[in-house]
Amino acid sequence: MAVAVSIRQVEKRFASLRALDGVSLDIERGEFFGLLGPNGAGKTTLISCLAGLARPDAGHLSVLGHDVVSDYRNARRLLGVVPQELVFDPFFSVRETLRLQSGYFGIRNNDDWIDEILAELDLTGKADTNMRRLSGGMKRRVLVAQALVHKPPVIVLDEPTAGVDVELRQGLWAFVSRLNREGTTVILTTHYLEEAEALCGRIAMLKQGKVVALDTTANLLARHSGRSLSVRLAPGASLPEGLRERAHEDGDGWRFRLADCDEIEPLLATLRLAGCRVDDVRLQQADLEEVFLGLMRETGGKP
Repeated sequence: MAVAVSIRQVEKRFASLRALDGVSLDIERGEFFGLLGPNGAGKTTLISCLAGLARPDAGHLSVLGHDVVSDYRNARRLLGVVPQELVFDPFFSVRETLRLQSGYFGIRNNDDWIDEILAELDLTGKADTNMRRLSGGMKRRVLVAQALVHKPPVIVLDEPTAGVDVELRQGLWAFVSRLNREGTTVILTTHYLEEAEALCGRIAMLKQGKVVALDTTANLLARHSGRSLSVRLAPGASLPEGLRERAHEDGDGWRFRLADCDEIEPLLATLRLAGCRVDDVRLQQADLEEVFLGLMRETGGKP
């Protein structure tokens, strides 16, 4: 299959901080690709380099064969980016903003496609509303619309559902999934790992500027398959020191990864002997969050 995005040995420094340390990966045309990692892993820096907002210190990036540095204009035309930050012009309405964005790419008379985007993102009723009067969630919808207005074959979504309601998430993913089925390549960064697990066919995980995992979602889940036990202790109870090394916090409780089910009874017995009253216990199959946390630990330090 043809390559949509090629990233080769990309490095980027900010003073003494090495934000990207030799990142290499290919994203194929038509993929729904996940780019995951903890805060500070280098995801947004990599996207900035891809979009031409930052220049790598070494390495090469290309979009559908167009180098993002030497052939910036063509590479940028092929790319739509939804940034994390809520950046907008306060002097225009939603429709005016999208028409202006179309103009940046030399596109005129784009209202039919703009109307379709507005409908898909539930923005039709806000089309003539000034950007300043929109809620944070509505502004984020407009950012998504801006990224799509020139019909790019590759779109990058950098935390697109951060701080937005469940209804928008469902509508956004239905729309983006449709575009992906029609051939659009989608690159997603998100802290909602259940979204990545449900949507992405392949995933790269970054840590401290390096790729620490790159595989299909199914293979990552299979390679790190297993069960975990989630335990919620009664108020005031403290997890014994001997168990803390094996556990990580899971909401208001603790999660223990299990090699097999024979570990459950000794673990609960240790809690009883320590005088800990257990309010709730749940046995769970490993999910992408468990895989992510395990990989971050295996590569050193905390996730």
